[in-house]
Order: sequence, then C-alpha cells, then structure tokens
Amino acid sequence: MGIALVTGASSGLGKEFADQLAARGHDLVLVARGRQVLEALAADLNARRGVRVEVLPADLTNRSQLQEVADRLADPDRPVDLLVNNAGFGSRQGFVRNSLDEEERAVDLMIKAVMVLAHAAGGAMRGRGRGAILNVSSVAGFVVMGHYSAIKSYVTVFSEALATELGPDGVTVTAVCPGFTHTEFHDRAEMDMSRLPEALWLKAPDVVRQALDDVARGKVVSVPSATYKGVVGLLRVMPRAIIRRVAGELAERRRRGKRS
Repeated sequence: MGIALVTGASSGLGKEFADQLAARGHDLVLVARGRQVLEALAADLNARRGVRVEVLPADLTNRSQLQEVADRLADPDRPVDLLVNNAGFGSRQGFVRNSLDEEERAVDLMIKAVMVLAHAAGGAMRGRGRGAILNVSSVAGFVVMGHYSAIKSYVTVFSEALATELGPDGVTVTAVCPGFTHTEFHDRAEMDMSRLPEALWLKAPDVVRQALDDVARGKVVSVPSATYKGVVGLLRVMPRAIIRRVAGELAERRRRGKRS
C-alpha cells in the first residue's frame, strides 16, 4: 500500500487518518509538534496494525522545520505515496479582535505549509507517475465565517487547481470538506458549540473513511455526509450577497448572546 505522511497526526482527524491508513496497510510518517505523543501513537499503531511508523516532530509554522518535512516528501529513496495535509486550528475570535500573530500563524500552518508540502510531494509524485495528495479543507470555505473561511476556500480552490495540473501525470489531489465534526478542534479553540443541533455533527471515523474512499476514486472535492452535500450544493448556487447577509445576522446573534 505504500507510505502515507500525515500532518497534525497526534489528535483529531489526523489521528483518525493515521489509524485508518494503518488499517488499510499503509506504513506511516507521522508529523506533529510533540515527539512523546507521536512516539506513543507510533508504538500503538505498530502493535495493533503491524505497520512501520516513522515519527517526524515538526512545528509547520517554523520554516526550517517545515522544510524538513518537505525534504522527507521529496526523498526518492523513501517515496511517500499519499500526503495528508491535515494540520490546523480554529479561533473563536473575529479577525480584527484576534491577535495578528495568531492570524499569521493560521496562514503559515493552513496555507503556507499546505502549499510547501504539496509542492514537494507533487513534484516527487509527478516524477514517479503516481501518488495522491489529500488536503483537509472545510465546508466553512463555502460560507463567510471569518478568516478561517478564507483560508479553507484557498485550500479547496488550490486543491482543484493542483488536481488539474497533476492529473495528466497520474497524481490525484482531493480536498475533503467536512462540516462540524466531533474532535478536540472546537474545545481547543474554546468555542461553545452547545447550541448546535446534533444532526449537524459528523463522526471523525466517518469523515476519514469517506475522504480515503474518495481519494481512491480520484475525486477532487469530497464532502462527507448527505446533509453537507446538500448544504454545499445550495451554497454553490446561492447569491453571495445572501450568504454574507445570513453570516452577518448569525454573527450579530452571537454578539447579543455574549452580552446577555
């Protein structure tokens, strides 16, 4: 099955990607900031799944550490067959209210790192005539939910463009765009999601399974669940002025809720 490299592998969707890829027979390269957590995960996957697991600790917002991961992807002697660009984080603050440092870190992690790693992997895969890149985007990229929406919109469109470029060379590129998913993501961002109906929540194993199945099919944009497929279909045809107005009304309701 070859080697898969997963960023943000220590928790959330990244950890689930690592487990399901191992179950499908892939050897792994796991990337995240914490060495101890990665080593514990590697030992667990090796014991349960019988695959070889390489640990590559890196802060992808640090350019030199990001380059180490890019160099691993470009290594012709240890070819990576699947890159999963998963690392990311959210914020409960609006763009202007949030610190600029955090917003720059979001760009470094969810745009720059995606670009650099896709460039390294895409070049190596093109030379071999095979391979796949999976970029974790979001349904948020189709709406207007602050800077995060803009970032995820980039990831989706970038994936589509890269798929068009690399497709003739036997390399597939997929953007998976899940909706709200039960992971540590919202807790880490200190977001209160208690009012969101359970029907809108997805389970991480289901999201990852659908994403990997769509990679195998060569699908360019993967939207897990019938519910969110319908939402995205509607958003694609809805006038942007209406989307902006609805987003503004929801933001105002949140502000009123915080004041009350």
